[in-house]
Amino acid sequence: MAWILLTLAGLLEVAWAFSMKLSNGFTRLGPSLFTFVAMVASFALLSISMKTLPLGTAYTIWTGIGAVGAFLVGILILGEPASAMRLIAAALIVSGLLLMKFSS
Repeated sequence: MAWILLTLAGLLEVAWAFSMKLSNGFTRLGPSLFTFVAMVASFALLSISMKTLPLGTAYTIWTGIGAVGAFLVGILILGEPASAMRLIAAALIVSGLLLMKFSS
């Protein structure tokens, strides 16, 4: 169950990062409110998952899902560049996450 909660926490991190971008520096009310709600939910789920998962593992997975997820949202939705170097960097993050998961 902790892994499911951690995954949801990571996905919420992607959601709040994207909504923060849409908030335009917190000048748009809807995206700003969503950002704060998603942040609180993400931290809460991370905290619950840390009851049974090691700190290093939980935090690494959470930030990794957020980083790679935000990277993909940037490319797929916001039209950010997908250079070879950026794709390699994302692949390295994913491989690190897999190693962390399998080592726990």
